[in-house]
Amino acid sequence: MTVWALPEPLKTDFEKNSFNPCVGQVLLSETDNTRVWYMRIAPGERVGFHRHVLDYFWTSLSTGKAQQHVNGGAPTVAEYAPGQTKHLTFEKGHFMVHDLENIGDTDLVFVTVEHKNSANAPLPLPPDVKPRGLSVHEV
Repeated sequence: MTVWALPEPLKTDFEKNSFNPCVGQVLLSETDNTRVWYMRIAPGERVGFHRHVLDYFWTSLSTGKAQQHVNGGAPTVAEYAPGQTKHLTFEKGHFMVHDLENIGDTDLVFVTVEHKNSANAPLPLPPDVKPRGLSVHEV
C-alpha cells in the first residue's frame, strides 16, 4: 500500500500503527461475537491510524465534522449527526486503515460494534486493552 498523500508526521503514524487493532478509545464490551468500542474526539483532536478487518458499524452520538485519511490516501471530510450509522463489510483479506481528526467545534462521539464472526479473523488486542466502563470524565 502506497502512502503517497500523507505529510511526514502522518506517514510515520501510518507506518507505526497500520496494524493497530484498537478501533476506538475504550473497549466497552467483548463477547465471542462482538467488540463494542467508544470514542470521544474533542475539537482539534486526532485519533491515530488503526486497522479494520472485521465487519462493523458505527453510530454517531453527536453532531460534528471530521477529516480522515483512508489507506494512506488524500484527506476526506464528513459531517455527522446523532443517530447516523454506517455499516462496513470486508471480504477475506481486505481491510481499511484510517485515522480521524475532529475539524469541527463540537466533540465527536461514536460507538463502534465489530462483528468477530466476519470473513477475517479478529486482530489480537494489546494485553492492556480490556473491556471496562467509562469514567465520568469520558462520557
